[in-house]
Amino acid sequence: MLWVKAFHIIFVVCWFSGIFYLPRLFVYHAMSEDQVSKDRFVVMERKLFWGITTPSAIATIILGTWLLMANATYFMAWWWMHAKLGLVALVVAFHIYCWWYMKALREDSSIRTHVFFRIFNELPVFMLVGIIVLIVVKPTL
Repeated sequence: MLWVKAFHIIFVVCWFSGIFYLPRLFVYHAMSEDQVSKDRFVVMERKLFWGITTPSAIATIILGTWLLMANATYFMAWWWMHAKLGLVALVVAFHIYCWWYMKALREDSSIRTHVFFRIFNELPVFMLVGIIVLIVVKPTL
């Protein structure tokens, strides 16, 4: 089970690397004025999203589910696990929003500015901090 946990953590790190960097690419993409730059960001975003971020998210969820099911009675008895799973659901929603924004930027139909994407880029930090605190500290009420 330690191997599963180790690879789960590895894939979490990879997933969040993509989740942190992709919106930063959106900032630069939204600021681009020439077609060559926009085309370059389309390629970079697509490769990051489909080559690293999404496969890492899938592996994270599969391995996390494996860990959870191995001791579901224990974990699901605690409020912090429910809160952590809620935060994971928010990260999945953020991931889906990234896909949606990536498509809108590719089609040059995004109504969001680089300022929006700068703020959007910071949101997963709060989710990650919450997830780590809940799973490591396991606070009691």
